Amino acid sequence: MIAIFGLLFFTNEGSCFAGADDIKARMQERLPTIVQMKSEGIIGENNKGYLEFVPGAAKKNESAITAENNDRKAVYSAIAGQQKTTPELVGERRAIQIAEKAAPGEWLQDKSGKWYKK
Repeated sequence: MIAIFGLLFFTNEGSCFAGADDIKARMQERLPTIVQMKSEGIIGENNKGYLEFVPGAAKKNESAITAENNDRKAVYSAIAGQQKTTPELVGERRAIQIAEKAAPGEWLQDKSGKWYKK
């Protein structure tokens, strides 16, 4: 997941927006927690490019999920500025990429908002 974000907001010359290195570091630090929570079926990827607790799942490590979503929002906003589009559209496009690369058994949300296991 981090590698894909790296391709989206880093260039060969370095970061393409202020704070990108900090965001990347925070996301890398949270990644093991997120992977574990996905494998346990606690969280999934919604259709907007953000993490969300799966309906009925216990809301543990909520601060990590909130922090991840805040960093994703910053990344989407930076990309939107570069591409002259909206952060919402960037997130929706990212959700499609995430769904394609999701591991079997991970929870995803389709365009209509329905949750399913890949």
